[in-house]
Amino acid sequence: MNDLYNNKKVLWSLLAVFILVWLYALGVRTLVPPDEGRYAEMAREMFASGDWITTRLNGIKYFEKPPLQTWMNALSFAAFGLGEWQARLWTGLCGLLGVLLSGYAGSRVFGPRVGFYAALALGSSLFWVASGQIDSLDMSLSGMMAIVLCSVLVAQRDDATASEQRNWMLLCWTGMALAVLAKGLIGLVLPGAVLVLYSLLSGDFAIWKRLHLGKGLLLFFAVATPWFVLVGLRNPEQPHFFFVHEHWERFFLKTHHREGAWYYFFVLLAPGILPWLGILPQALLAAGRRRAETRFQPRLLLLIWSVFIFTFFSYSSSKLPGYILPIFPALALLLAAYLETAPRRSRIIAAGLLVLIGIAGIIAVPQMVNVGVRHASETRLLVAYQPWVLAAAIITAAGGAVALLHARHLRRDLTVLTMALAGFAATELILTGFEPYGAMRAGKTAALKMLPELKADTPIYSVATYEQSMTFYLRRPVTLVDYWDEFTFGLSQQPELSIPKVEQFVERWQQHSKAGVKALAIISPEKYAELKQQGLTMRVVVQDTRRVVVANL
Repeated sequence: MNDLYNNKKVLWSLLAVFILVWLYALGVRTLVPPDEGRYAEMAREMFASGDWITTRLNGIKYFEKPPLQTWMNALSFAAFGLGEWQARLWTGLCGLLGVLLSGYAGSRVFGPRVGFYAALALGSSLFWVASGQIDSLDMSLSGMMAIVLCSVLVAQRDDATASEQRNWMLLCWTGMALAVLAKGLIGLVLPGAVLVLYSLLSGDFAIWKRLHLGKGLLLFFAVATPWFVLVGLRNPEQPHFFFVHEHWERFFLKTHHREGAWYYFFVLLAPGILPWLGILPQALLAAGRRRAETRFQPRLLLLIWSVFIFTFFSYSSSKLPGYILPIFPALALLLAAYLETAPRRSRIIAAGLLVLIGIAGIIAVPQMVNVGVRHASETRLLVAYQPWVLAAAIITAAGGAVALLHARHLRRDLTVLTMALAGFAATELILTGFEPYGAMRAGKTAALKMLPELKADTPIYSVATYEQSMTFYLRRPVTLVDYWDEFTFGLSQQPELSIPKVEQFVERWQQHSKAGVKALAIISPEKYAELKQQGLTMRVVVQDTRRVVVANL
């Protein structure tokens, strides 16, 4: 059973099951705030308004990110209607694309077994799988960056023909343009810096002659430029905010209060690369060894890609977990290249560590009920989540144990496949079981109970808070009251779209009541208690641990 990578029936069966489970899982959970609600609502508003240039959130100009994901989600809504799996479809496809490209590039550059292992490694890594099931920009960027990385690898390999090199490099330039449209200038800056470092460390300066710079730059600007020109013409304030505030200031200044310690991403990488943590250090060390590779050195390029991007974001003053997601295809390829020739001892260590991690998870499950709970009544939701996490931990331990047996008996392909299946299954269980707690955080139940109270012209206010997901489920924007945060820039351009002070809201609420106009408001429990103490007339429509929805009539 050491030639599974050559068994077409096994490969196609695994791929079919993987894709079906991946796509099915996109629709089993509520859109959890903040990111999922935000990007789903932006796309819904774009689809509803027909304005594909000026991106908005809650009806307010929102220029923090470029529009690629909003476009793709809006197209998904146009094709399949509004819904949760439709909102996640683009990121799901980006995740699948990364897995398929990594497998293809590994096969073309290193050989079919490495391609098989690379697809298994990436398609089972906890962070990649989880991010591919979440409506967030990080997977959108990472999918486009995977196009860049894998295209370079295939184009620059020593046996590439002239036409292959040209076509794959043009695809690479297209990937960079799409990466810029996904999340900004890092789509060009990061690959460019990696190539500079690669040419310096490898001595392969001739690679710059093989990049098809002329045609590539023309294609890059043809794809990336039009939206920036159009949005700047319609909104003259956008270029400074996007290029200065969202790039320079976000990286160098602490204006977003997302600093994080220097080891922030190390802490995230360890669980994120599971189930391959036990083999990662050896794979990175092996990639750093010089080889008698001829012109192109793919392992060195992959190592530089991983280390530089990881270091780049570690240095940044703004840190969020998804920032290092683009390194995972490179890590998967390095893991696969090492696993092909790894000694039995290394595979035994990797499988044994997986067993220990699973056992540690089983022991830790009883303690999880105290994590992230705002209110005592939320504990029951985490209690309901425990069996799912316990099942994931058991599968992890069992998968590691079976892989350990395969490793001891020199069944290389079965060892890797078993670890991959355990990692993928455990991650899907963790994600699926989160639904009751995620639905509560999203406020979906509250939003659905509001719908019978609403008419087309019913005012809805959000007082000192903004519920990212509820707006999507309500299918309409709300009027913000005493809330700024990410809307600060947009509201400075259109201040009439919000109510700056709670006192002004109270006055308008009373005016609605006097005129017999029904209005609703979403309020935090603390603010509700405060307004009730002030004597404001409010009828509770629905209430949970995180919000109170009230009506004036």
